[in-house]
Amino acid sequence: MTFWVGLSGSIGSGKSTVAACFASLGVPTLSADEISHHLTASGGEALPQIRANCGHDLFLANGNVDRQRLRDWVFASSNNRTILENILHPLIWNKLYEIKKKIDNTAPYGIIEIPLLAEKPEFQQLVHRILIIEAPLNHRIERVQLRSGLNENLTRTIIAQQADDNKRKSIADDIIINDGNWQQLNHQVMHLHGIYKALTSVKS
Repeated sequence: MTFWVGLSGSIGSGKSTVAACFASLGVPTLSADEISHHLTASGGEALPQIRANCGHDLFLANGNVDRQRLRDWVFASSNNRTILENILHPLIWNKLYEIKKKIDNTAPYGIIEIPLLAEKPEFQQLVHRILIIEAPLNHRIERVQLRSGLNENLTRTIIAQQADDNKRKSIADDIIINDGNWQQLNHQVMHLHGIYKALTSVKS
């Protein structure tokens, strides 16, 4: 069976960058965010439930979800966020589980990028080990602004709604510090790559 590592961290911490580093080494990498995007894309499996539970006004005339309106709706109240999570998270969990089964035994280990791994313990059932990416707050804010164009206040609001650094540390088996030094980041990935390969050989 493939050994699975859950990769998580705050928004803007560099999770996707780290996942890409592992992928460049030939490690299978899955992304909860990518699955969520597919579920809410045109014809996505989650759209009927979103329309029924979140409202018709979150949709465009062509039937696709208006992502900007949906994001504004989610951040308008914690209850709205819970409604959407209750729709998406079981679907995401099932998709990850299905994909995992297809990959199991084809690679020594794999990475699953799950942003809310600390907040949603049920997702921890999908992995054997947890890797947390940490980054200074100012770096996180800057990365989100450059990537998504969100203003600083909204970025800080999103960060405040996520688990804090201490909660993520409490579930971490491994931690990578991503402070903008690419050489150090790659060194940390290579170090853990060696550890994970060694762990899989012990478990096999």
